[in-house]
Amino acid sequence: MSLNKEVSQETQMKQKRRGVRVNSRVQVALEWQGEAGAPCRGEAHTRIVGPYGCLIVLPHKLELEQHIVLTNLVTRQSNPAIVVWKGNERAEGWELGIELIDPKMDFWGLEL
Repeated sequence: MSLNKEVSQETQMKQKRRGVRVNSRVQVALEWQGEAGAPCRGEAHTRIVGPYGCLIVLPHKLELEQHIVLTNLVTRQSNPAIVVWKGNERAEGWELGIELIDPKMDFWGLEL
């Protein structure tokens, strides 16, 4: 792939983004329905946060489009969310892209 094409794709992705993203490690908890509807809970940390979502590292495997409730353990705020991207499994867990559904703009306790 040529450098110009890579830069063009990066520019297009930035234009699609709805807000600023920053590197920030925030402790979060996730709740979701497991197999047979059993409630599940796990703790994770973010790598990147933005007003509409985050990139987390979670030691549990979730599926794309999995509905969850994400709780910021610092601010104690919770928000419904959905898994919109799943990366590869790493030593510390799965990288997951999370989109917050109708988030409060102060969810992260940061100025974004």
